[in-house]
Amino acid sequence: MGHNKMSTRAEQLASDIADAILAGVFAPGARLDEQGLADRFGVSRTPVREALRLLGHTGLVEIRPRRGATVAEMTAERVDEMFVAMGEIEATCARLCALGMTPIDRRRLEALHERMGLMVKKRNEADYAEANIAFHSAIYAGTHNSLLIEIATSLRRRLSPFRRAQFRAPGRLALSHAEHDGVVKAILRGDATEAHCAMLRHVNLVENAYEQVSASATSRPRRATK
Repeated sequence: MGHNKMSTRAEQLASDIADAILAGVFAPGARLDEQGLADRFGVSRTPVREALRLLGHTGLVEIRPRRGATVAEMTAERVDEMFVAMGEIEATCARLCALGMTPIDRRRLEALHERMGLMVKKRNEADYAEANIAFHSAIYAGTHNSLLIEIATSLRRRLSPFRRAQFRAPGRLALSHAEHDGVVKAILRGDATEAHCAMLRHVNLVENAYEQVSASATSRPRRATK
């Protein structure tokens, strides 16, 4: 239980640090001091260390022996490459779901999609962002292909901070849900071609939303933290 709580705390902290990086609070190349982060977020150094390790997997943070952690120089081209790869992988997952998702998998996906619609109505961004992870994970699982699930999950983990940032774009919750609706309907009626196309469109629009938020952040003065 204690380990799970620590993991959850580190994951939330990683999310908070990632948001700060994407918002320009920590500039590219800035050193991320463990004690400074612990003081800033009101935690001990242990979850900070774990959070930085998690962020190292996303590429947002570089961790080098004896040099500690620094904010990576993440180029727009690199982020675009990851989104292109993610779009193709998730589109393939959606296509396979339309062809072979079990009836109970389909009902669960539809139920989750409906619950997310209520979150949109309540403008509950935090819950929607969490449910969004479950939604895409359900589509990975629906392929019943363990290797594809592993690849999709690993790539999504690397893109997680960028995908989460999309929800800061105006009206993005409702648009995201509408895009999901096209994917879900195609899967439920077994239309593999449309499921593939709908998911590819969705990931492309996620990238567009992220770029909108990123452009807004970089237009504001940065405050590099040493």
